[in-house]
Amino acid sequence: MNTSSYTADVRHVCTVLSSQPLIRLITEIDDNGPVPPRGLAGTLSDLTPHHIRQAADLARDLGLVHVRPGVGLALTTSGSELADVYDATARWSRRHAYPAPVADFTSRIQHTFALLAQTHASAADDGPHYPETDRLPSAQAVADLARLCDLLSQWLHANWQAAQPASAA
Repeated sequence: MNTSSYTADVRHVCTVLSSQPLIRLITEIDDNGPVPPRGLAGTLSDLTPHHIRQAADLARDLGLVHVRPGVGLALTTSGSELADVYDATARWSRRHAYPAPVADFTSRIQHTFALLAQTHASAADDGPHYPETDRLPSAQAVADLARLCDLLSQWLHANWQAAQPASAA
C-alpha cells in the first residue's frame, strides 16, 4: 500500500469511527453492558431510528459488536478496545481543553480523532509531526497526544482488516 493510500484510509477510518451514533452505541454498551435486542431505541433515545440502525449495522460490519443470544447486542474484543480508545481520547481532550474547555464527550472524540488523522498522515509522510500544535496549550499536551496517537495506531494495526474501507478490502 502506498503512503497516500494509507493516509486516505486512516483518515477514512478516523471519520467512520467518529460517527456520533457509533460513538454513542459503543460507549453505551461499554458503560452499561449488552443492550437487549429491542432495547436500542430506548437506550439511545437521543438518536433517530435511522441513526440507530446505521450505527448497529456499521458496528456489526466492523466487528465491534455481535448479538449474544438471550443477552443482546454486546461488544466484541475489538469493540471493547475501541471503547478504551474513545475513553482515552476523551480524557486527553478534557485534560487539555481540546477543542474547547467545555465540550461533550462525542465532540471531544470527533475533534481529537480529526487531529489524530492529521497527525497520522504527517507521520506517514515524514515522521511524527503535529500540525495543530499551536492550538494545543502545552508541550505536555503534544507529548500526551503522541501517546494517544500510538494507542490509536495499535488499535488500527490490530483491527485494520475490519476497519478499512470496503473498497480497499
